[in-house]
Amino acid sequence: MGEKSIQKRRYILETARKVFVEKGFKKVTMKDIVDACDISRGGLYLYFESTSQIFQEVMKLETQEADDLFSDSIKEDSTAADILLLFLREQKKELLRKSDTLTQAIYEFYFENQQLPKKENRLKKQFDDAILIMERLIAAGVENGEFYCEDPEGCARNMMFVLEGLKICAQTIGVTPEMVDREIIYLLKNLSIEVE
Repeated sequence: MGEKSIQKRRYILETARKVFVEKGFKKVTMKDIVDACDISRGGLYLYFESTSQIFQEVMKLETQEADDLFSDSIKEDSTAADILLLFLREQKKELLRKSDTLTQAIYEFYFENQQLPKKENRLKKQFDDAILIMERLIAAGVENGEFYCEDPEGCARNMMFVLEGLKICAQTIGVTPEMVDREIIYLLKNLSIEVE
């Protein structure tokens, strides 16, 4: 794929993201994306076959950008506690973001596509990967004396389930900064981390 095609594809994905943020996943049609991108239907089909394919690529791009941003924020001399606190701060920002979020569209996509093969279920893979990374981070913190935890894997799993539950609450009943802080403080206390 040439540079111009790569740029056009990226433009379609970035524009489609805005459409998915605005309408969710279920209500978006290829025509909506054609109109938003101001391209021909054939022009869109040169790059993508369906809204489902576009949405999966949007999610992939979103994940890469979030991972890059998080990785760039970690300093060389960061401790396990520094990294965990940075991660939780980023999660809090995401939970409290009222607009420009794909969360509703992501849930709609996965509710509609529950039969996706495991290897194609990006949400499950992200969740499982996050548990594994968090487990390693907690284990490193235990090893260097920053945390106390007898079951890093269980603690990591619990942490990710709490955060996922907060995401659902943020989309359905709403969350406040105080609610998020209360849950994060509880998670940190389980690792014997004092929070100011």
